[in-house]
Amino acid sequence: MTEQNSPKAEAFLADWAVHSRFGAVEGTGGVERQAASAADGEQRKWFTRLLESHGFTVQRDAVGNQFGLLELVPGAPYVLTGSHMDSQPTAGRFDGAYGVMASAHACFRVADELRASGEQPRFNLAVVNWFNEEGSRFKPSMMGSSVFTGKLPLMDALATPDPHGVTVKDALDAIGERGGFEGLDVASYAEIHVQQGRSMEQDGITIGLVNATWGARKFEFRITGEQAHSGSTLMADRRDALLGAARLIVAARELVDEFEPGALHTACGEINVYPNSPVVVASEVQLLFDLRSSSSDVLTAAYARVMETVERVQREDRVQIEVVAEHSWDQNPYPEAGLELAREVAQQLGLTHDRVMTVAGHDSTNMKDEVPTVMLFVPSVDGISHNLKEFTREEDLLAGVDHLTGVVRRLAGGALVAD
Repeated sequence: MTEQNSPKAEAFLADWAVHSRFGAVEGTGGVERQAASAADGEQRKWFTRLLESHGFTVQRDAVGNQFGLLELVPGAPYVLTGSHMDSQPTAGRFDGAYGVMASAHACFRVADELRASGEQPRFNLAVVNWFNEEGSRFKPSMMGSSVFTGKLPLMDALATPDPHGVTVKDALDAIGERGGFEGLDVASYAEIHVQQGRSMEQDGITIGLVNATWGARKFEFRITGEQAHSGSTLMADRRDALLGAARLIVAARELVDEFEPGALHTACGEINVYPNSPVVVASEVQLLFDLRSSSSDVLTAAYARVMETVERVQREDRVQIEVVAEHSWDQNPYPEAGLELAREVAQQLGLTHDRVMTVAGHDSTNMKDEVPTVMLFVPSVDGISHNLKEFTREEDLLAGVDHLTGVVRRLAGGALVAD
């Protein structure tokens, strides 16, 4: 059974309450602590003190990933567990941050158990707070884990500017979170997260065993027209970049209806207009365009339809459209051995559980390509996410910590890694 009334549960809830104050949006229960912001710097310093108080050594790598290391077996690799503490603008306090705090407390518990028993594990323990998972201030998302796994060059990441021209390097230096740590030998990885969907709550599932990610294709379009007077310029003479962007935005929503219900999700989440003046026809628009599906065939077909729309808009509205950046990942399964391990732990604890896919991307999406990986969910109330109203019930938070503790304990003993 889980330990929801134990001192361990109380310790987690106390630390969770303190952490939730960083970047808190007054009167809402939500937070704003985008990557390398002042609020992010404050929470990182507090988290360092928390880890060190439990005997962990804290390191930062060159892209700001924050690691808490506990060496129990000198020279052995590490079981790594964590998520991210950065948030979207005016967002919920659970997304990402719960996974980091749950991982820390899971490792605290396992370390205490090992010290008490005198048992020596096969692997060491490490907690990670990945940098810029959200991708709201700096694009792309999952930046820290992408650099860690070699999918994104470090220098490209450090040179990435935010909308105000501040680079990742300068932002990390401003909060003292760019380090020189490198070379962590990871044996296996575990991550827990709030679901960001409502299926688990509806089905009465406490622990989601994530068996696959949806595929995604994200584009940054640049639509170029010609600046003109918005009153005097004849309609026939206009090359309106904002009109071209608007047609793409509408097309994104209409595209969904060309496929089976639920097969495709689309969004246009960010738009920047130049010169953004009330009396000027826009000459340039930058637009983020997002396609997601569990089916690679649907993604391929949707992409083809988007490109057809691009050609039509260029021709009819006399604008130029180019893809200036792209970030994508395929629908990809998580290892069956990790799913079975997580199922056994949930069964042992008496927690309801089932397989579930993740529509959102997570740092485990990168890590599962490198090492044995377990991805877990706890329910989200009404599936609300990236919203100040995001909420997960206390009993589910605690059940998730208990479950992750069991998973980390087994991973530290050598589960999922061949002899």
